[in-house]
Amino acid sequence: MKKYHLALVGENVSSSPSPRIHQFIMQALGAACSYETLSLSAAEFPRRVEELFSSCDGFNVTMPYKRSILPFLKRLDKTASALSSVNTVKSCGRVGFNTDQGGFTWLLQSEHIAPFPAMRVLVLGAGGAGRSVIHALTPHARVFVYEKDPLRLQAAFSDLGGFTPLQALTRESYDLIVNCTGVGMHASQGLPRVRTSENAEETFEGTFFSGCDTAIDLIYDPASSAFLNAAKAVSARGVNGMKMLFFQAYLADCIYLEREGSFAEANEIQRQFETQP
Repeated sequence: MKKYHLALVGENVSSSPSPRIHQFIMQALGAACSYETLSLSAAEFPRRVEELFSSCDGFNVTMPYKRSILPFLKRLDKTASALSSVNTVKSCGRVGFNTDQGGFTWLLQSEHIAPFPAMRVLVLGAGGAGRSVIHALTPHARVFVYEKDPLRLQAAFSDLGGFTPLQALTRESYDLIVNCTGVGMHASQGLPRVRTSENAEETFEGTFFSGCDTAIDLIYDPASSAFLNAAKAVSARGVNGMKMLFFQAYLADCIYLEREGSFAEANEIQRQFETQP
């Protein structure tokens, strides 16, 4: 049996659960893999990425390098091309893929969250993960996107369209709020801060959640983030990003193994992973 050599590249991934997740999935799919994590500075990234193309069968990319990887690739799949964001790389042929969007879609499905045309969705953040969420939701709901960086917001709107861009927030009602900022994970603590007018900035909590049925935070450590705790304080349902992490990993492993994946299979493997001793 071939043993696949895989890796994760990011800025701070030393405590990532990805090695355990990918090894569990690969075993469930009848394969084996080694999986290393590489925390790289922006200066280290170009040289180390070039090394990975020859030392690994494939590798995953996380923040802040999902767009930085693009110049090193020769081809993108349809989703990665639409999003200009890559989280999965197959070394042979230097092909980039995006499984974040599929992972988020399956998270919604597993949590029985069904977007509908009149649903109002607020997405916080328009980076790599935010783009995946936006692209997954815009065909099915009314999507509003808040992003502090006006250039990043404009770039996302130019590339994706289909949503209302917001550079400041008012306390309007949203059915679903998705936090894609990454605030609250690793060294960053607390809650996202948002601009409410030209000269004012506030913490996203309290009445910002008014009318919200469900809040999703894409981070998974801690399992109940400050963002989710703030949502629960006003009786909204809170969902973290662990299932999205698992589902996007499953889809990435299917790419490495050159096999078709299915939600039913992924959901069952995720259930086994979640309930293991």
